[in-house]
Amino acid sequence: MIAWTIEAAINSKCFDRVVVSTEDEKIAQIARKCGAEVPFFRKTHTDDFSPVSEATLSALKQAISYWKEDYHTVVQLMANCPLRTSIDIEAALNAFEESQRTFQISCFRYGWMNPWWAVNIDEKGYPARLFPDALTKRSQDLPELFCPTGAIWIAKVSALMTEGTFYGPEHCFEPMNWESAVDIDDNDDLNFARALCLKKQQDI
Repeated sequence: MIAWTIEAAINSKCFDRVVVSTEDEKIAQIARKCGAEVPFFRKTHTDDFSPVSEATLSALKQAISYWKEDYHTVVQLMANCPLRTSIDIEAALNAFEESQRTFQISCFRYGWMNPWWAVNIDEKGYPARLFPDALTKRSQDLPELFCPTGAIWIAKVSALMTEGTFYGPEHCFEPMNWESAVDIDDNDDLNFARALCLKKQQDI
């Protein structure tokens, strides 16, 4: 997954540096072979519970210290979203720059799933509806809803340093194709991504 992410980043030709933040030597070796830079290892936020924004901030501070450079914009590309392409990255950056945004988070539009009809179910199977008023409307009459994805997060470096999160003041969502936005967090997600890859290969 990280190889696909690095390939998309490099092929976009949008970046001065493509840096992988990791504390794992094996991942570092793979990243370097794929063309990314791994000049240092992550020293903090190496657990599974730290917000990914903190890992990016840590890498930024290390990069500024290591290369003695200042950066205007940072783009976070999570490796568990490997189906995002160089075209997706370029489009997201264009939207960020043209709209003069400070924080931008990728998202996709819900399709056949209708979150307006979502329910919580108790131990006996009885539902508690999250949006009871939506049940009186046809699905095609309900407003579109969007879900965030970790595919492409962008921020002005100074603002990210100040706020400590991509969800800073006036953060905006930028929609992308749902097929490019798949987050892989478990085996079902992985099988779904594989099926999408197979479909794309058959369509070529």
